[in-house]
Amino acid sequence: MAVEEIKIEDLNPHAFIEEQCRLISEEVGSSRAVNALSGGVDSSVTTMLAHRALGPGLLTYFIDNGLMREGEPESVVAGMRNLGVPVVSLDARNAFFSALKGKTDPEEKRQAITDTFYRTIFGTLVRESGAPYLLQGTIYTDVEETVAGIKRQHNILAQLGIDTEKAYGYKVIEPLIRLRKPGVRAVGKALGMPENMYKRPPFPGPALAARVIGEVTPERIALVRKATVVVEEELEGVGAFQFMAILHEDRVTGMRNGKREYGFQIEVRCWDSQDAVTAAPTRLAFDLLLKLAGRITSEVPGVVSVTYNITPKPPSTIEAL
Repeated sequence: MAVEEIKIEDLNPHAFIEEQCRLISEEVGSSRAVNALSGGVDSSVTTMLAHRALGPGLLTYFIDNGLMREGEPESVVAGMRNLGVPVVSLDARNAFFSALKGKTDPEEKRQAITDTFYRTIFGTLVRESGAPYLLQGTIYTDVEETVAGIKRQHNILAQLGIDTEKAYGYKVIEPLIRLRKPGVRAVGKALGMPENMYKRPPFPGPALAARVIGEVTPERIALVRKATVVVEEELEGVGAFQFMAILHEDRVTGMRNGKREYGFQIEVRCWDSQDAVTAAPTRLAFDLLLKLAGRITSEVPGVVSVTYNITPKPPSTIEAL
């Protein structure tokens, strides 16, 4: 793999910030750059680096793809604006759900999201703005998993031989690509970002689409979104690396009010990890698991089964898809 990792023990966050700001400024020059903000740690740190490097030459967009968590579009945009970064929110829900319609294969879904982001959405934004560069928060683990064939991360392009200038009409800049998550958090702290931003639990680029097994529809996203609210409220204080709710494709037999109900099943995952390369399921108290199951089956319409994943990574992976 051509990208050389900067290990956390070798990282000087302040020197890294100075170097990346210089490189971004030199690369973009007198042009402008479009910046992709998702609200995750990686994209938020990239946004702050690019804002420091380019100032008004940076055009930051939050793409509301309809796949985010409850209240997330509003909170992400407000959080960045509070830090002085101008952000434009773009409603792209129809484009993403149209691209995902009828697709059930995980790689086909990831490709649909990739094409919609890079060709349909950002291709248009770059053409309209005249900015020949796109900044995004790719990190070393994204490259590693894609090149190894574990799973295709939607933001991996050049490492798969994709010439973004030919394919999409712009060059991609990835200032964090040599860092893993702990390094990214250290840079975020050094940038003066609030702790709830740089310590935020990881969230996948394909958002809740990565947590729906089978076809991704507005209705199925709404269901897993409600389950996610419960999981995050109950597990926020356990000190885990990451936690999530996953909607399974198959329905199962349950019963409610003395009658048979053929309903949905939600899988809960909660992980202890340092860098997402390996992970162990968090040993949650059984009473907490019972509370999770009770809330999900009562608060999320149609759910009759809740399970907890106890398989470490490997052979499991942190996300389901």
